[in-house]
This record gives sequence, C-alpha cells and structure tokens, in this order.
Amino acid sequence: MKQAAAEENVAERMCIVTREVRDEAQLIRFVRGPEGAVVPDLNRKLPGRGVWVSLSRSRVAEAVRRQAFSRGLGETSAAGPDLPDQVGGLLRKAAVSYISLAKKAGEAVAGNAKVEEMVAAGRARLVIHAREAAQNGRQKIDNLSGPGVETLGFFTSSELDLAFGRTNVIHAAVARGGLAEKLLQATRRAEAYEA
Repeated sequence: MKQAAAEENVAERMCIVTREVRDEAQLIRFVRGPEGAVVPDLNRKLPGRGVWVSLSRSRVAEAVRRQAFSRGLGETSAAGPDLPDQVGGLLRKAAVSYISLAKKAGEAVAGNAKVEEMVAAGRARLVIHAREAAQNGRQKIDNLSGPGVETLGFFTSSELDLAFGRTNVIHAAVARGGLAEKLLQATRRAEAYEA
C-alpha cells in the first residue's frame, strides 16, 4: 500500500528530444534565464517554465543542435554548444559536494589505512577509488568489503583532493547514512549522463 502511494507521487515529464515520458530522476530540467540563456536546473527548483531532456550528454547535445529549447520554452533561448559539458560538470560537482559534506560531518575518511579500518569495522557504505588508483590497491580494499558496500570509481584524484581539502587522495570511504545514499544517487546520475 505504501509503495503504491509512493509510486503515485513520482512525477513524469516528457523529454523534448525523444518525446518519451519518464520519471523526473531520469531527466534534467532546463529553464530560460533572464538574459535568454538556457540554464540547467539540476535541483528542479528554479522559477519559470521548464523543459526536460533525458539524462544523457548526447540527448542534451541533440537538443542544442535541433534548437529544441527555443521550441519547448516558447521563446528564443540561447543554448551554446558547451551546454552538454556544463551539465556534466554540474552533475560531477553536485556529487563531489556530498563527499565534502560527509567529510565535514565526520562520515568520510581518506587514505588506505583509514579506509581499510572503516571497511573492516563494517561501517562503510561506499568505497571510493580515484580513477588513477592502482588495481592492487583497489583489490586489497575491495576484498575487505562485505555485502551492502558499493564501490565507486567515477571520480578523479583531483576531485577527491578538492572534496577532502588535501592532496593525493586515491582511496576514500563513506559511512552508512543519509549522506552516503545521497552521494550514491548523485554519482549514479552523473554516471548515467556520461554513459
């Protein structure tokens, strides 16, 4: 009964490129800014009429190419060729911000020893390896991971450095809790966009 009620609350929108009706989580909302520029609205809170595009770099690029934003928004709207890169950067930045929040809340650690300790104690929900991480370093930590621990390899070392406010972060872990779930969701959105 509760699940049926939750499913009814999920809003569905139509992608202006594919014309497919999808859940808002599978789309990106765009609005027209005061100067006429197309603005990504990742949090779906900006005022004004919005249009929706599938959560895909290629679909955003296609919307720019076909001038679908002007048609969808009902007036001339400027969408530059850099819009797909801008959206990708914003999605990555949103995910990295959750790592930073988790660190500030004392729910994230970096460095082999601290990560191994959190994972071995069963407190970790997410293990994060920088894309540059060596396979043997990844494997050593992953072997300690139990059920319910997900591994992310989406971020670069420089992004992890930024999130932790230090240099050379290759491995990190985030404890179980709400921030870990928000980070996982934001990362999955960024990964889906780039797929």
